[in-house]
Amino acid sequence: MADRQEAGYLRVAQALRDRIVDGTWPAGHKLPNRPALAAEFGVGENTVRQAVEIVLAEGLLESFRGRGRGTFVRTPRERHILPRTLTPAAAPSPLGLTPAGYLVSVEAESTAKVPAPAAIAARLGIEEDDLCVRTDYEVLADLRCVLTATSWEPYALTKSTPVVLPEGGPLAGRGVAERMSQIGVTVVRVTEVPRPVQLERETAQLLGTTPGAQAISIERTHYEIGGRAVETADILVPAERWDITYDIPLNPVPRT
Repeated sequence: MADRQEAGYLRVAQALRDRIVDGTWPAGHKLPNRPALAAEFGVGENTVRQAVEIVLAEGLLESFRGRGRGTFVRTPRERHILPRTLTPAAAPSPLGLTPAGYLVSVEAESTAKVPAPAAIAARLGIEEDDLCVRTDYEVLADLRCVLTATSWEPYALTKSTPVVLPEGGPLAGRGVAERMSQIGVTVVRVTEVPRPVQLERETAQLLGTTPGAQAISIERTHYEIGGRAVETADILVPAERWDITYDIPLNPVPRT
């Protein structure tokens, strides 16, 4: 019975996708209500709800409440370039990800002496609940939030120094490598691990998209010359709007 129910909502979800892709339902088209779709496909309303939620999460539909409420075929959004800048001084964002062609600003809030969760502690090579400085970022393009990030630095590394707060003091917003150099720590490499994720409701609302929408989560970690991790962050970028581009310089290869 359970298998038949699962097959039912997957079948309905595929039928909805097909109508969107082949143009039967153009952008802006309002879907029939649940009872009508249930009757058409010969399934229960709960099956229709599950199918619609899948297609909503894929970004093909959008739902509104209040006046004009209902579920509609989503108008494709224009995609934009999000360059990954390797030199922090060249970018308004200390995260090294700056939307091209926009007025960019950054909102950040740092909190000192935050116990490290287990996963963060493992990335930083410290003990769980060791104290950290946590900084939450929102990068805005034309006053709209386009990406978020949460950064963690070991408190023992920067305490009692001018750079203990990434967004405070004389080097506010200057990037991890430049800040660390001021306390004798030489950052020599950074690793970035991108993963596909689905946005939870609160984050989706902040980023102006729908719950369940696809995003790219970038796990970034900076390492000093001795191999110790000095900072780690999780950066979240809505996948439907932004193409993250990496421009990697190469040394010329001499002709032989």
